[in-house]
Amino acid sequence: MYGSEPHHVLLAATGLALLAAYAFPRLVFARPPSSSWLLMVLGLLAFAFVPGMPGALNPVSAPLAWEVVSEIVVIVVLFSTGLRIDRIRGVRLWSPTVRLLAIAMPLTIAAVTFLGWSLAGMTVAGAILLGAALAPTDPVLAGDVQVGPPLEGGEHPVRFALTTEAGLNDGLAFPFVHLGLLVAALGLDPGVWLTDWLWRDVVYRGAVGALGGAAMGWGIGRLLFGRRRRTLEGVSGIVALAGVLLTYGLVEIVEGYGFIAAFVAGLVCRNVERDNAFHRRLHAFSEALEEALTGLLLIFLGGALPALWPALDWQGCLIGLALLLIIRPLAGWVALWRSPLGGRERAVVAFYGVRGIGSVYYLGYASGRMEFVNAGQIWALVAFTIFASTLLHGATARFVVDRVVGARSTPP
Repeated sequence: MYGSEPHHVLLAATGLALLAAYAFPRLVFARPPSSSWLLMVLGLLAFAFVPGMPGALNPVSAPLAWEVVSEIVVIVVLFSTGLRIDRIRGVRLWSPTVRLLAIAMPLTIAAVTFLGWSLAGMTVAGAILLGAALAPTDPVLAGDVQVGPPLEGGEHPVRFALTTEAGLNDGLAFPFVHLGLLVAALGLDPGVWLTDWLWRDVVYRGAVGALGGAAMGWGIGRLLFGRRRRTLEGVSGIVALAGVLLTYGLVEIVEGYGFIAAFVAGLVCRNVERDNAFHRRLHAFSEALEEALTGLLLIFLGGALPALWPALDWQGCLIGLALLLIIRPLAGWVALWRSPLGGRERAVVAFYGVRGIGSVYYLGYASGRMEFVNAGQIWALVAFTIFASTLLHGATARFVVDRVVGARSTPP
């Protein structure tokens, strides 16, 4: 007569995992490490050992669910990331970010693509998709290296570079995902797809994303901070969330890059009325929402790890570790050569390129539109890399970045 329903067990286990990952480290440690890796471990343990749990959702067989959930998480986090940034003016301020996006990211994509093809034996299309999925750094999991809440001031160039890079490269890596799809569908001859790819996927979609995000961000800011702002104070968080979802949806409808639009909307909204103390409340709402959504997704990703393990070989592990320990640090160091950052600061920015939720979205997006021969292998490699990144970067970021930031508190 009495019995537990699987979804009730799932809710209880998920709640316990969230509580343990977010609350326990803060009760035990004065400077708690990142909870990201712990969420994945607890998700793995919950789905594997808690009696009555439903089966974990395998991303290889159900990519659409992972695409939709990760898409929502990234949208919210990108807008929230834009809201954090106090200062946006100055060529010198943006120089490291531009270098990371224009030099480090393409180098990373090229290196991972080459390793996926030559070492792991993937098809060229699959290797391009792997490189594109692993290229962007993650605004979701990189909280320890990013700028603080709004109105704090004195944003250090290291934190500014890592924050703005993570905010923009989720959208700027998208053309390479489309490139992988085009190669899979049309072959390797660039004469067939190159012109269309450059004008549509690189120029048009990127420009529409930036312009659409700026226009909608200004509108959201005017709505929240205009003459009738007191009328909306009780629902301002919901209004902001509705605004960014509307922004993303409209930009995607006209085939722009919604991720770029979400981040730019946050930047512009933040600067409509820069010194208003209400930004702190808006940030608190968005931060709580992003942490809850991120935690849920990481728990489910951890639960899916055992299903992906059979496709993970030593070549995949080697590529993932090479990305974190060699490719990204080297590409970042090259990109930042002769930049305004000092030597220690260049090393920190080059090393702390956290991988995460954006990679899940890209794979879900591509897998739902094209059947890749190496889909299982790519999913396993990306999941391993995300876990390794959360463990490696999460355990060290707060201590290392705080030391370097403390060494020079004023911007260059």
